This record gives sequence, structure tokens and C-alpha cells, in this order.
Amino acid sequence: MEKTFTRIDTTEAADTLIDSLKEKYGEIIFHQSGGCCDGSAPMCYPKGEFYLGGSDVEVGITHGIHFYMGASQFSYWEHTHLTLDAIPGNGGQFSLENGTGMRFIIRSRLYSDEEWAYLSQHPAKHCE
Repeated sequence: MEKTFTRIDTTEAADTLIDSLKEKYGEIIFHQSGGCCDGSAPMCYPKGEFYLGGSDVEVGITHGIHFYMGASQFSYWEHTHLTLDAIPGNGGQFSLENGTGMRFIIRSRLYSDEEWAYLSQHPAKHCE
């Protein structure tokens, strides 16, 4: 059986914040901001309230939540494994965690050769 690898994972702190947001808002998604109003931050939205298009990529599903990123930004990050974390602070102005006293951040590291060999054969999906 082939070993599988993910492009994104979450920390326990992120899982706790995600669970509280799901309880309050229902289904949610993440989109990695490209640097506009809130800098380059993972933004959390109610599912269906952020419109995805052909210029977006599904990076993966973590803790049951779909995580997306703009295709141009993904081209810069595609060689890094992402970890969604939550730390004390203020969330992005338009992100659901704003006002909770916590904010989502991304931690990253380069893939190992084994991870990259697998992931290069399993490309991220572009949205339609």
C-alpha cells in the first residue's frame, strides 16, 4: 500500500477554535488570503459565503474543513507543508475568529523528498 501525505494539517489549538466556530456558524471553509486587507492570513468563512473560482486551489481538507488558496499564491507555497495553528490575538477583520481572542496563523516547512515525490504525483485540485 502506498504511503500518503497531506499538504495541510492542524494543531490542537486550531482544532479547538475550529470546533467552536463550527458550533456557532455551521460548516466553514478556509481561504489563505493573498495579502490584501488582512495581509497573508488564513481566513475562515461560513461555507457558501466566499466565492471560489478557477483561480483558486483546494490545498486539502484538515479537521474536516476544506482549505483553499489562490492559484498564484499556491505556486509560491506548493513546495511547503502547511500547518494551521491558532494563537492569542485578533483574527482577520473578515475572518470568523475575529473577536474570539484567538487568531489563525500558518506555519510552514519544506516537504521531505519522499513527501514531494508523492505530492508531485497527486496535484492539488483547481476549483471550477
